[in-house]
Amino acid sequence: MTRHQTIRIHPEAPAKPTWGDACNGCGVCCAAEPCPVGVLVSGRRKGSCAALEWQDAERRYVCGVVTSPARYLGVGSGRLGQVLSAIARRMICAGKGCDSDAQLID
Repeated sequence: MTRHQTIRIHPEAPAKPTWGDACNGCGVCCAAEPCPVGVLVSGRRKGSCAALEWQDAERRYVCGVVTSPARYLGVGSGRLGQVLSAIARRMICAGKGCDSDAQLID
């Protein structure tokens, strides 16, 4: 059974990479569903992750828990924020490659 879902992506977002290729910030994975970190901060298991942030300057999506832990976790931007950001980065395997098997249809 094929599951279809409509997600909203910024028109300037990069194209989704092939599974296993380097992450380019396309946002498809997080727009489709939150990862375990996103579930914790948003309290939902379906739909777009509440921590998915568009970066105009970089023209890509980023994880807000990684880039702005104070906004999503209620901690300051000091050492604790840095530690929580690093933990989130590890939990989402940032920089390890695309793990979304979503197929985009035009």
